[in-house]
Amino acid sequence: MADRSAYTVSTAVDPTAVRPPIDDVNEIIRTTPDRVLAVLADLKAQGYRQLTDLGAADYLERSPRFDVIYHLTALPAQATAVAELGRPRRARVLCGVGEGVTVPSAVALWPSANWPEREIFDLFGITFSEHPDLRRIQMPADWEGHPLRKDYPLRGPARDRTPRPPFASKTNVPAQMPPTGAVAESLRRQIFERMHRNGSDESEAKS
Repeated sequence: MADRSAYTVSTAVDPTAVRPPIDDVNEIIRTTPDRVLAVLADLKAQGYRQLTDLGAADYLERSPRFDVIYHLTALPAQATAVAELGRPRRARVLCGVGEGVTVPSAVALWPSANWPEREIFDLFGITFSEHPDLRRIQMPADWEGHPLRKDYPLRGPARDRTPRPPFASKTNVPAQMPPTGAVAESLRRQIFERMHRNGSDESEAKS
């Protein structure tokens, strides 16, 4: 593995400082929002011309809380040895982002960053400056909150503010609480099978 970039900073709270080495990555670079575009542009000039993936991670107890993660690939223009065939160089850029901090958009460098940045905005609430169309891409426009945050309520903010419905069981049927979900589907299937079986029995009796 090649030496890590001069931009890399190892810290106790950085998962890259404690995880096993990643053999398929040549460089792992940690940076900040004010430096990330310069780092990405420098890597692109070094041959990392393909933005393979772009995502984010939430480390709730860490500061900065989020990482925006860029996966870059450098395909050799012309292989000089058989060993180079099918072995592109890879770089991973980790941009630490605090709560409420804006990250410069990478769309000017890679237009393909458009939708991944929208997805990060939608699911994590991280905003990207100079993005041409920063709006939700998976959740409805009026959705409350960002579902991939570690502190996001499991039932969603709106439902979390209402009492949980009682679970369908034998004890709540007499109390006029109809069964729901898998229980209701099982009951519907049993009723259909009984009706079908009774109809077949009546036909046989008439014949």
